[in-house]
Amino acid sequence: MKKQFTFVAAALLLGVTAQANTGSAFYGDPPDATHPWAIHDWNRPQPPRVEPLPYDAEKAKPPAGAVVLCDGTEATLAKWECDKPEGGATKWIIKDGAFQCVPKSGYVRTKEKFGDCQLHVEWSAPTPPQGESQGRGNSGIFLMGAVECQVLDNYDNETYADGFACSIYGIRPPLANALRKPGEWQQIDITFRRPVYEGGKLTHPGFMTVYCNGVLVQNKTQLEGTGGHRARAKPGPYPDVGPLKLQDHGNPVRFRNIWYVALPARTAADDEGISGPLPEEATAAQRKELAAQVRAAAAQLGDKPLDQMLRLAESLIYVADDATAKDVCARFCAYVAGLQQLPKAKLNDKKDDVKRVRSAFDYLIKFKCFTPDCPARADLEKIVKAQGWDKEKKK
Repeated sequence: MKKQFTFVAAALLLGVTAQANTGSAFYGDPPDATHPWAIHDWNRPQPPRVEPLPYDAEKAKPPAGAVVLCDGTEATLAKWECDKPEGGATKWIIKDGAFQCVPKSGYVRTKEKFGDCQLHVEWSAPTPPQGESQGRGNSGIFLMGAVECQVLDNYDNETYADGFACSIYGIRPPLANALRKPGEWQQIDITFRRPVYEGGKLTHPGFMTVYCNGVLVQNKTQLEGTGGHRARAKPGPYPDVGPLKLQDHGNPVRFRNIWYVALPARTAADDEGISGPLPEEATAAQRKELAAQVRAAAAQLGDKPLDQMLRLAESLIYVADDATAKDVCARFCAYVAGLQQLPKAKLNDKKDDVKRVRSAFDYLIKFKCFTPDCPARADLEKIVKAQGWDKEKKK
């Protein structure tokens, strides 16, 4: 490519605006034929705020026949173990009538294993709150040790929508944010049905219905595999039974009043009204709309050309567009040409921007959203290697 330092190249070197707490554009697996959003997509709307119902002590009581897994006493601590192949005593503690995570001690799981159930869990985020986004009051409730109902302090704390409190993590955001303030107890009620396969074919889709503080936040949401961080879940069978796991994410989240009631065998009525992936036609229409919205947002960034380039590139995640791809390639070439003209000292000042741009285009090329033949890609890699930035550990 031509090493021509232009006004455009100079403008592109002005830097990238810090990304919001709601995630980043080039992070999780991209949209596909039945999912218009990327995993952990920062463009996905935040769940609307809904006021929680008052704490309901009567509904919180275990009904007849329920199995109590935690009542805040040392006696029920014996029902849990550390989540290691060999098991063993957990380092989590009973404190002030609650089962509290000891950060960096690892996940815990029940010794008992069970399947389809009605599950009640109460949790409380640390107070005063510390951190932001996924770093604030984070834990998780893993049904059968597999699929996660997210635990997170999202009271006045945004994050990516499919990682919000009461999301089925990496699969579906909650319908609403009905959380109480940190330090108060959140009442979570879950109806869980595992997916059933016979002869390798799905006969009964799995689903979860979730109430948060009396507010419906998941309405028979289909379980597409087990969910997960950054990667799109792949549908598949679950075991017949599994333990309940609670996550250690580095925050001293507290739990209490955990109990479950086993559900009877599945019937055809259970499969009615399950909310699964979108049809392909509806997905394609929504992806087209999202791409247009991102390009419109990019058009407002004329005073921030590097942000503008990355926003235009981001639109290609949703829908391929030749004109946009050519524009992005031209801007990318101009950006790298500008870098090539900088003295080493000034180039080092651009390290964070360069690594962010490199990561973005690596993502686009990996998922075939952008051509690997754009000459700027190879030239940028030469700069990164010459500076030794490729050997630095990711934060």
